[in-house]
Amino acid sequence: MTATDALGRYRGKRDFSKTAEPKGGRDGRTEQPIFVVQIHDASTLHFDFRLEADGVLKSWAVPKGPSGNPHDKRLAMPTEDHPLEYADFEGVIAEGEYGGGTVIVWDEGTCRNLTRDKRGQEIPLAEALDRGHASFWLDGVKLRGGYALTRIRTKKDEGREAWLLVKEADRYASTHGTPAPTRARSALTGRTLKQVAAEAAAKGS
Repeated sequence: MTATDALGRYRGKRDFSKTAEPKGGRDGRTEQPIFVVQIHDASTLHFDFRLEADGVLKSWAVPKGPSGNPHDKRLAMPTEDHPLEYADFEGVIAEGEYGGGTVIVWDEGTCRNLTRDKRGQEIPLAEALDRGHASFWLDGVKLRGGYALTRIRTKKDEGREAWLLVKEADRYASTHGTPAPTRARSALTGRTLKQVAAEAAAKGS
Protein backbone atom coordinates (compact mmCIF):
# COMPACT_ATOMS: atom_id res chain seq x y z
CA MET A 1 0.00 0.00 0.00
CA THR A 2 1.35 3.43 -0.93
CA ALA A 3 1.26 6.41 1.40
CA THR A 4 -1.48 7.90 -0.77
CA ASP A 5 -3.64 4.79 -0.35
CA ALA A 6 -3.03 4.75 3.40
CA LEU A 7 -4.44 8.28 3.74
CA GLY A 8 -7.92 7.41 2.48
CA ARG A 9 -9.42 7.32 5.97
CA TYR A 10 -7.69 10.58 6.92
CA ARG A 11 -8.99 12.39 3.84
CA GLY A 12 -12.45 10.93 4.12
CA LYS A 13 -12.92 12.54 7.55
CA ARG A 14 -12.00 16.07 6.38
CA ASP A 15 -13.32 18.81 4.12
CA PHE A 16 -10.16 20.52 2.89
CA SER A 17 -12.12 23.56 1.74
CA LYS A 18 -12.87 24.22 5.42
CA THR A 19 -9.73 23.02 7.22
CA ALA A 20 -6.12 24.18 6.86
CA GLU A 21 -4.85 20.70 7.63
CA PRO A 22 -2.60 19.30 4.88
CA LYS A 23 -4.20 16.95 2.39
CA GLY A 24 -0.90 15.18 1.88
CA GLY A 25 0.68 14.75 -1.49
CA ARG A 26 4.15 13.48 -0.81
CA ASP A 27 4.39 9.75 -1.44
CA GLY A 28 7.69 8.79 0.11
CA ARG A 29 9.89 9.03 3.16
CA THR A 30 11.92 11.73 4.83
CA GLU A 31 15.70 11.44 4.83
CA GLN A 32 15.58 10.26 8.43
CA PRO A 33 12.32 8.99 9.98
CA ILE A 34 10.56 11.62 12.06
CA PHE A 35 8.18 11.83 14.98
CA VAL A 36 5.94 14.59 16.25
CA VAL A 37 3.82 15.12 19.36
CA GLN A 38 0.96 17.58 19.04
CA ILE A 39 -1.37 18.91 21.72
CA HIS A 40 -4.94 18.98 20.47
CA ASP A 41 -7.63 20.91 22.31
CA ALA A 42 -10.62 19.24 20.69
CA SER A 43 -13.72 17.77 22.37
CA THR A 44 -11.20 16.42 24.88
CA LEU A 45 -7.74 17.89 25.50
CA HIS A 46 -5.10 15.32 24.58
CA PHE A 47 -1.70 14.68 23.01
CA ASP A 48 -1.28 13.09 19.57
CA PHE A 49 1.83 10.92 19.18
CA ARG A 50 2.95 10.26 15.59
CA LEU A 51 5.75 8.09 14.17
CA GLU A 52 6.85 7.90 10.56
CA ALA A 53 6.48 4.43 9.03
CA ASP A 54 5.85 3.44 5.40
CA GLY A 55 5.65 7.05 4.23
CA VAL A 56 2.92 8.19 6.66
CA LEU A 57 2.64 9.22 10.29
CA LYS A 58 1.24 6.35 12.35
CA SER A 59 -0.83 8.06 15.03
CA TRP A 60 -2.15 7.56 18.55
CA ALA A 61 -4.17 9.79 20.85
CA VAL A 62 -2.44 9.83 24.25
CA PRO A 63 -4.75 11.44 26.84
CA LYS A 64 -2.04 12.11 29.45
CA GLY A 65 0.81 12.62 26.99
CA PRO A 66 4.23 10.93 26.72
CA SER A 67 6.26 10.75 29.93
CA GLY A 68 9.98 10.68 30.64
CA ASN A 69 9.33 8.44 33.65
CA PRO A 70 9.63 4.66 32.92
CA HIS A 71 7.08 3.97 35.66
CA ASP A 72 4.36 5.83 33.75
CA LYS A 73 2.36 3.62 31.40
CA ARG A 74 0.50 5.95 29.09
CA LEU A 75 -2.66 4.72 27.36
CA ALA A 76 -2.45 5.32 23.59
CA MET A 77 -5.46 4.90 21.32
CA PRO A 78 -4.67 4.47 17.59
CA THR A 79 -6.15 6.94 15.11
CA GLU A 80 -5.96 7.20 11.32
CA ASP A 81 -2.62 7.55 9.52
CA HIS A 82 -1.67 11.18 8.87
CA PRO A 83 0.43 12.64 6.02
CA LEU A 84 4.06 13.50 6.70
CA GLU A 85 3.23 17.17 6.16
CA TYR A 86 1.07 17.05 9.30
CA ALA A 87 4.24 17.19 11.40
CA ASP A 88 4.34 20.95 10.76
CA PHE A 89 0.64 21.62 11.30
CA GLU A 90 -0.23 24.15 13.97
CA GLY A 91 -3.41 26.20 14.09
CA VAL A 92 -7.15 26.00 14.67
CA ILE A 93 -9.39 23.41 13.04
CA ALA A 94 -12.78 25.03 12.46
CA GLU A 95 -15.63 24.25 14.83
CA GLY A 96 -17.91 21.61 13.37
CA GLU A 97 -15.10 19.98 11.41
CA TYR A 98 -13.59 16.63 12.41
CA GLY A 99 -11.22 17.26 15.33
CA GLY A 100 -12.31 20.89 15.63
CA GLY A 101 -10.06 22.78 18.03
CA THR A 102 -6.56 24.19 18.51
CA VAL A 103 -3.36 22.27 17.69
CA ILE A 104 0.26 23.02 18.61
CA VAL A 105 3.45 21.04 17.95
CA TRP A 106 4.67 20.18 21.44
CA ASP A 107 7.70 18.21 20.28
CA GLU A 108 9.35 17.09 17.07
CA GLY A 109 12.49 15.28 15.99
CA THR A 110 13.83 12.10 14.48
CA CYS A 111 13.07 8.49 15.29
CA ARG A 112 15.32 5.44 15.05
CA ASN A 113 13.82 1.94 15.02
CA LEU A 114 15.21 -0.38 17.71
CA THR A 115 12.90 -3.35 17.21
CA ARG A 116 14.79 -6.64 16.74
CA ASP A 117 13.86 -10.28 16.40
CA LYS A 118 15.38 -13.10 18.46
CA ARG A 119 18.37 -13.25 16.11
CA GLY A 120 19.05 -9.56 16.52
CA GLN A 121 17.79 -8.65 13.05
CA GLU A 122 15.88 -5.42 12.66
CA ILE A 123 12.12 -5.69 12.19
CA PRO A 124 10.81 -2.79 10.05
CA LEU A 125 8.82 -0.37 12.18
CA ALA A 126 5.56 -0.79 10.24
CA GLU A 127 5.84 -4.58 10.57
CA ALA A 128 6.66 -4.30 14.28
CA LEU A 129 3.55 -2.20 14.82
CA ASP A 130 1.45 -4.74 12.93
CA ARG A 131 2.80 -7.41 15.28
CA GLY A 132 1.88 -5.30 18.30
CA HIS A 133 5.20 -4.12 19.76
CA ALA A 134 7.78 -1.58 18.63
CA SER A 135 10.85 -0.12 20.30
CA PHE A 136 12.41 3.11 19.05
CA TRP A 137 14.79 5.92 19.96
CA LEU A 138 13.59 9.52 19.89
CA ASP A 139 15.82 12.55 19.37
CA GLY A 140 13.45 15.43 19.97
CA VAL A 141 13.44 18.86 21.52
CA LYS A 142 11.79 17.50 24.68
CA LEU A 143 11.62 13.71 24.34
CA ARG A 144 14.87 11.78 24.12
CA GLY A 145 15.89 8.18 24.50
CA GLY A 146 14.18 4.85 24.13
CA TYR A 147 10.42 4.33 24.11
CA ALA A 148 8.15 1.39 23.37
CA LEU A 149 4.62 1.00 22.09
CA THR A 150 2.82 -2.23 23.01
CA ARG A 151 -0.67 -3.28 21.99
CA ILE A 152 -2.66 -4.40 25.03
CA ARG A 153 -6.09 -4.80 23.45
CA THR A 154 -7.17 -5.64 19.92
CA LYS A 155 -10.33 -4.67 18.09
CA LYS A 156 -11.63 -8.19 18.66
CA ASP A 157 -11.45 -7.70 22.44
CA GLU A 158 -13.61 -4.62 22.94
CA GLY A 159 -14.12 -3.14 19.50
CA ARG A 160 -11.14 -0.80 19.60
CA GLU A 161 -7.39 -1.25 19.90
CA ALA A 162 -5.48 0.10 22.88
CA TRP A 163 -1.73 0.48 23.34
CA LEU A 164 0.71 1.53 26.05
CA LEU A 165 3.47 4.09 25.43
CA VAL A 166 6.32 3.65 27.93
CA LYS A 167 9.72 5.29 28.40
CA GLU A 168 12.71 2.93 28.57
CA ALA A 169 14.99 3.06 31.62
CA ASP A 170 18.01 4.68 29.97
CA ARG A 171 20.17 7.75 30.60
CA TYR A 172 17.35 10.06 29.50
CA ALA A 173 14.82 8.61 31.94
CA SER A 174 13.61 10.94 34.68
CA THR A 175 11.01 11.27 37.40
CA HIS A 176 9.24 14.00 35.43
CA GLY A 177 5.92 13.25 33.84
CA THR A 178 4.21 15.47 31.26
CA PRO A 179 3.63 19.22 31.67
CA ALA A 180 0.12 20.62 31.89
CA PRO A 181 -0.98 20.90 28.24
CA THR A 182 -2.62 24.30 28.78
CA ARG A 183 0.75 25.76 29.86
CA ALA A 184 2.93 23.83 27.40
CA ARG A 185 4.63 25.72 24.58
CA SER A 186 5.11 24.85 20.94
CA ALA A 187 8.49 23.47 19.91
CA LEU A 188 8.08 25.38 16.64
CA THR A 189 6.89 28.81 17.72
CA GLY A 190 6.97 28.94 21.52
CA ARG A 191 3.23 29.66 21.61
CA THR A 192 0.64 28.12 23.92
CA LEU A 193 -2.72 26.74 22.86
CA LYS A 194 -4.38 29.91 24.12
CA GLN A 195 -2.05 32.14 22.10
CA VAL A 196 -2.58 30.17 18.87
CA ALA A 197 -6.36 30.32 19.34
CA ALA A 198 -6.25 34.06 20.08
CA GLU A 199 -4.14 34.79 16.99
CA ALA A 200 -6.49 32.77 14.80
CA ALA A 201 -9.50 34.61 16.22
CA ALA A 202 -7.83 37.99 15.62
CA LYS A 203 -7.13 37.12 11.98
CA GLY A 204 -10.72 36.03 11.49
CA SER A 205 -12.24 39.15 13.03
